[in-house]
Amino acid sequence: MSFIAFFLITLAALFIIILASGIRIVQQSTVKIIERFGKYHRTLQTGINVIVPIIDKIRTVNTRITRYDYQGRTIVTSVMMSHIDLRERVFDFPKQNVITKDNVTLEIDALLYYQITDPFKSVYEVENLPMAIEKLTQTTLRNNIGMLELDQTLSSRDTINSKLRLILDEATDKWGVKVNRVELKDITPPKEIREAMEKQMRAERERRQVILLAEGEKTSKILQAEGEREKLIAEAEGEKQSAILRATGEAEAKIKIAEAEAKAINLIKESLGGDKIDPAQYLIAIKYVQALRDIAGQNGEKTIFLPYESSALMSSIGALKEIFNK
Repeated sequence: MSFIAFFLITLAALFIIILASGIRIVQQSTVKIIERFGKYHRTLQTGINVIVPIIDKIRTVNTRITRYDYQGRTIVTSVMMSHIDLRERVFDFPKQNVITKDNVTLEIDALLYYQITDPFKSVYEVENLPMAIEKLTQTTLRNNIGMLELDQTLSSRDTINSKLRLILDEATDKWGVKVNRVELKDITPPKEIREAMEKQMRAERERRQVILLAEGEKTSKILQAEGEREKLIAEAEGEKQSAILRATGEAEAKIKIAEAEAKAINLIKESLGGDKIDPAQYLIAIKYVQALRDIAGQNGEKTIFLPYESSALMSSIGALKEIFNK
């Protein structure tokens, strides 16, 4: 092989290597920033892209990789990457101490969910995006917790999360970042504060127990009193209805008896001769005789002592005799 042939083969191989180095494959949900002579040229999208070798260079960006050790502690490593991940990412911050408005030091563990929406701004508008987001989140968290007391901090997590998200989203917009969520994963007060809170919670539970027992007894007594009252009202109402029914029955019975006696008087009057005979005198005599018979049957004796009104009985019997003689 001559020198010229070897040179041509070498030149062709070098050309192929240079041409192959100009082909870049970008994975899904990632982009790459291309600089030409140190100036931004274009952004490579997902798929196969061709760049000019030697002239075009891929800009490396600073990113963070979060790992956890065997004790569950967060280990954050800063690395340089040749691509920008456009997926939503989770930023797990190390625990930090924050002082509340009432001078209580809390240990807070926070999570930040963010997404790069403008790769150009994320590279050229801020020097180190992960560090900038971390420091901004820490200072914003300290400022917001510093305006709240301990009880408000423990009971207002959703409010704090929403407020932090709005502030961080507005601040990171110029960096091409969208903050989707901020979560306070853990809020740890000092040990003496936790012990005091536990005592307070136990006292509160005991107080609520006493109140519930007292309210239960009160409700029970009220219900018993209402039951007795309703019972008495029902009994009185029953007696009232019974008395009314008895009175109504007696009245109707008397009316029926009177009507029957009236009919009897009319019948007796008609049978004894019309207007010439007084039927009342006849009925009175009959009643006297019936009363005398009842008295004799009750005593069970043959000797009966007649009262001083026996003359009335004799006159009634005489009246009966006259009626029958007529």
